[in-house]
Amino acid sequence: MQYNHLNIEKKWQKFWEENQTFKASNESEKPKYYVLDMFPYPSGAGLHVGHPLGYIASDIYARYKRHKGFNVLHPQGYDSFGLPAEQYAIQTGQHPAKTTEENIATYRKQLDAIGFSFDWSREVRTSNPEYYKWTQWIFIQLFNSWYNKDTDKAEDISTLIKTFKTAGNAKVNAVSDEEITIFSADEWKAFSTKEKEEILLQYRLTFLSDTEVNWCPALGTVLANDEIVNGVSERGGHPVVRKKMTQWSMRISAYAQRLLDGLEKIDWPQPLKDSQTNWIGRSQGAMVSFEVEGNTTKSNSEVKLSYKELETLKELRQNLSKAETTLWDELKNKKGASKFRKKYTIGTFLVDYVCLAKNLIVDFSGKEDEQARTQFFNNEGFNVIRFTNEEVLQNVVKVVSEINFAIQFPKVIDKKTEDNNVIASETKQFTYKIDVFTTRPDTIYGVSFMTLAPE
Repeated sequence: MQYNHLNIEKKWQKFWEENQTFKASNESEKPKYYVLDMFPYPSGAGLHVGHPLGYIASDIYARYKRHKGFNVLHPQGYDSFGLPAEQYAIQTGQHPAKTTEENIATYRKQLDAIGFSFDWSREVRTSNPEYYKWTQWIFIQLFNSWYNKDTDKAEDISTLIKTFKTAGNAKVNAVSDEEITIFSADEWKAFSTKEKEEILLQYRLTFLSDTEVNWCPALGTVLANDEIVNGVSERGGHPVVRKKMTQWSMRISAYAQRLLDGLEKIDWPQPLKDSQTNWIGRSQGAMVSFEVEGNTTKSNSEVKLSYKELETLKELRQNLSKAETTLWDELKNKKGASKFRKKYTIGTFLVDYVCLAKNLIVDFSGKEDEQARTQFFNNEGFNVIRFTNEEVLQNVVKVVSEINFAIQFPKVIDKKTEDNNVIASETKQFTYKIDVFTTRPDTIYGVSFMTLAPE
């Protein structure tokens, strides 16, 4: 008997649609099973061979589980929101809602012709407001949460605010920004609304940060690494450049260990688990101490401060002048060549900014004891560069450029004795340690080593 596919398939596809044969009931007593495909992007070209190649395999499995007595949920939908739809609209001059609707109609006709057992009552379209309102809802939940290391979970931001009101932040154990200023409950209450929000942003699971991104001017968007091929955008072949951009980031690393633990509980092939482990990226390493000795000068210029002095220092850090704030905003956002600290004590002197890694002090001009400060700093091995308030406010970019130059090309300092005689080569023998944390020591021919470089 000859199989007349045109008549037979059309008949049964019509029956399936009219009777909703593959609809998954929410009230079924059967055991539940979920078979999910990747949603296709509905392009104007229609389905390509890769779509049915994957869908046929999952459809066979969905039918098999139904025959085994399971209540199978096998939905389908369309990844119709984002850059492809936007670019297609620009190229054709048509509204994306119109072209997307037309493309989806083509895809649905093609998918039905193949005979997939999808539950179309669960269809998803990511371009529908009814769908993407939930992605916005998820963002709000993340924004209003912080990660408590003590409970090892995210908590509502209101619990953090309550702690700030009663005890300040000294004992808060959270996943947060690196440089957090310690404050008391009274200081928190005295902060303005703007200051409080800036502090909370240092703790929220979603936060604004200046991040290096792959920017494609022609597409007007940021691209992921896998959207770039040979230095140009995969879509359209447009040039891509690296640039800093303020954007929303997430503290996903807070969940690293929980994600890794979860991989042990799911039945996935090991290569797939390995790829997920590498993507999560939590690393373990070791702290190695190196003893350094020889003709190197090292001095201890740190001075322990009293509680009152610490409180005064915190107040100074929180109440910078306009010029100080302008320069600090540039330095803290790492537009400088290295990391700086603000309002830091060197010996008995308070400096405006210091880069300890490069032995560079940046001070504002006009202090009465400038000569004595310079003498002391030079004796301690620090270079000093100074600017006026006007120089910073008029052209902070130029100031940062000069700071970078001072970092890259430091002056050779002649250390002087108390009677100001230059000591050309006198050095002091001593031994001290450098602690290095590494996640990946290398081993070649049985010898383990690490490559170290200046900060």
